[in-house]
Amino acid sequence: MYKRILSISLLVIVIAIGFLQKDELILLIKEGGILSILISMLFVAICVFFPVIPFPVLAGVIGGVFGTTQGVIVSLTGAMAGTMSFFFLSRYGFRDYAQSKLMKYPKVQEYEEFLNRNSFVAILTCRLIPIIPAPVVNIICGLSKVNWLTFFTSTTIGKIPNILILSYAGASFTNNKLFSFGLYGSYILVIFIIYFIAIYRKMAKETVD
Repeated sequence: MYKRILSISLLVIVIAIGFLQKDELILLIKEGGILSILISMLFVAICVFFPVIPFPVLAGVIGGVFGTTQGVIVSLTGAMAGTMSFFFLSRYGFRDYAQSKLMKYPKVQEYEEFLNRNSFVAILTCRLIPIIPAPVVNIICGLSKVNWLTFFTSTTIGKIPNILILSYAGASFTNNKLFSFGLYGSYILVIFIIYFIAIYRKMAKETVD
């Protein structure tokens, strides 16, 4: 009971900060400096729980303020801090509640079985190709037997390409807006094509079976 109360309290605080102070946080990010770096990491972590600002927009702003390399480090650090917090909250804080919710979705349970057999590859694939929403992946992994280090490593590797592209697009936005939009649009198109192929192959396999 104590863990659940603490978890709920922390989650409410995180959501409240992100929702009520989002405009102020964005302004602080754009100012630059050490405080801006810390605020950026915190805001990215908050958006893992509650996307008050779409992550592509936030990562692009951070890339535009800090440049590609530093922007990747800042966004990745914040994203991993939020993701690991989500993971541990699912495992230790809301385990019974989250498990009861997942039981209503048979497809998610199928993924959980696959995850337990091929955890590193499965998590990495879901991060590179977001067929399953990130929060769902976090919850399933938190409830599963996946080792936290495996989850951390595969998630970190899987997030790097997305964050790198978003940061580079943001850093290039001032000098070449068309290039930035084109880069991000191309990335979305590639993800969509891969997603469509995966869905098509799954449907074809189910038809044959």
